[in-house]
Amino acid sequence: MTELSIRGRENGPYMIEAKVRYVDADGEEKVTGGKSVSLCRCGGSCRKPFCDGTHRKIEFQAPATEVWIDR
Repeated sequence: MTELSIRGRENGPYMIEAKVRYVDADGEEKVTGGKSVSLCRCGGSCRKPFCDGTHRKIEFQAPATEVWIDR
């Protein structure tokens, strides 16, 4: 079984330490390019579901959190 963790950074995005496959708005399957992906947690990103740093501008506040998923 592979364990995947999703970390919510304090006052910041959800971080997934893995390449991620997703389907975009046009129905095309894509894969993220780096070793990790940042997902919006504040609701203000113009690149949803991805983080664009808006959490800093709007002074988003949330505690750090971590979730483990066994798959």
